[in-house]
Amino acid sequence: MAELEHKYEVDISEKEGRQKLPQDVKDELKASGMMDEKGKLKLKGVSPKMLKKMKQEFVDCPVLKEEIQFIQCFVCPNFQSRVMGKVLCKGDAL
Repeated sequence: MAELEHKYEVDISEKEGRQKLPQDVKDELKASGMMDEKGKLKLKGVSPKMLKKMKQEFVDCPVLKEEIQFIQCFVCPNFQSRVMGKVLCKGDAL
């Protein structure tokens, strides 16, 4: 299998405790059908256990130039793949 084209390889870091998603990200998730009206995430192919872990993970986004939650990165159009603690990012402007 050929390697995915990507511009950045970003490390995933973890923080203890529960982190809240910013309101603009929640609105985007609701609009795309990945979050219900009560605010519960509905990501296809992601188990509840993995989702709980993803909520505690952060990446230093090279496109937005800030630290964001992994869930925000996961639903980004630049997201390519997650491989062994790293995210492959296309790096296109948003």
